[in-house]
Amino acid sequence: MQRQTFYYRDYQGERAPAFEAPASHDYPHVLAMVLAGGRGERLYPLTGHRAKPAVPFGGSYRLIDFVLSNMVNSAIPEIHILTQYKDHSLLRHLQQGWIRPYFSDGPLIMPMPAHMFDKDICYLGTADAIYKNRVFIKSAQPDLVLVFGSDHIYSMDVRQLIHYHLEKGAEVTVATIPMPLDQCAQFGTVVVDDDWRIRQFEEKVPFPTPIPDRPDQALVSMGNYLFNTDCLLEVLEEDAPDNNSSHDFGRDILPTICDERRVCAYDFRTNVISDTELPTDYWRDVGTIESYYRAHMDLNNPLCHLNFHNPGWPLRSITYHGLPARMIEDLNGRTGCVENSIVGNATIVSGGYVRDSVIGNNVYISSGAVIEESVILGDVIVGQGARIHRAIIDHGNVIEAGEGIGCDPDYDAARYCLDESGIVVVPHNPLC
Repeated sequence: MQRQTFYYRDYQGERAPAFEAPASHDYPHVLAMVLAGGRGERLYPLTGHRAKPAVPFGGSYRLIDFVLSNMVNSAIPEIHILTQYKDHSLLRHLQQGWIRPYFSDGPLIMPMPAHMFDKDICYLGTADAIYKNRVFIKSAQPDLVLVFGSDHIYSMDVRQLIHYHLEKGAEVTVATIPMPLDQCAQFGTVVVDDDWRIRQFEEKVPFPTPIPDRPDQALVSMGNYLFNTDCLLEVLEEDAPDNNSSHDFGRDILPTICDERRVCAYDFRTNVISDTELPTDYWRDVGTIESYYRAHMDLNNPLCHLNFHNPGWPLRSITYHGLPARMIEDLNGRTGCVENSIVGNATIVSGGYVRDSVIGNNVYISSGAVIEESVILGDVIVGQGARIHRAIIDHGNVIEAGEGIGCDPDYDAARYCLDESGIVVVPHNPLC
């Protein structure tokens, strides 16, 4: 088998050769553990009836589709998905969109609900989730274990992270992204030396330690880790009996072991996706209503570095078997109009107007309705003359004719959920 050359961009944007991927017989055995049990309390009410990784995104996807697409596109052979909180819709999505299509000729993708073997078992933290599934790690006997979250928006060739880990001789590698210092306060950051070995973790500090030679930037942890298997099992065994630990990788384990273990930071901005010359350094933590909304608005920005349309790195999900979106005339001859927006399958704009918005599958927008800078997740009817501005509408809602959402904060707060950012959220309606 011939070796394939990959490329990276340094932090100044220059393209340079990174490494030659080893032949298959030289490549380490890698197992992925995807953490998908989060409650996502700051995303309420979108997480009121579903797990955070199952929250829809981008018209036709779920948050978990990003990490799974990265794993499948990177040829990771075995992926375990650890679920817990309100995982019914997540498990259904995995069954319909991931397990059946790739079972025969693709990687092994296996959901692992916390209650699979014992209804009384629950995961106490990210590290505890891996610890309680350590039997599967021992059984697979991988050389390396990927521990990734499932609720971030990004594209990553995981093979380049693996190569960096091996090249550095690391026991643990943390995927990080450089950010301006004034944007880091809401994230956990890491302190590295000149060799990019992590010396300290800083949790949401107002003035994080900058990167060596980059005084205006700090390294934000993406919550994605790569472990040597023996190191992972050892640190999990040490952490499990500690009653003072919250059993979390970012809060407990990694800050504790970075002095005694070789823990390195990987610069996500050097990662390059195949078949594109555009920068691929887009990453968003959609942990709040505001960040979730802003990530959607990014999709309509022509300069956005998140590419949904790269055939060499497809974003995979459930195939929706519906008619293409249609913009049609209403009974009075008014034609539906859509400007600078994403519109999902089986959506009909009948004499309505949509601008700078993301509309999911199976939405009907009636005559005279105006939707601007909003997100409609799908399965929604918008009545005649309704106005929706800077709002998120969850599944199953019928917006009555003449209704105004995002027009009067007092009215919105009384009827819906008004986020502190000013974004209105209409929760899921299970009765429709």
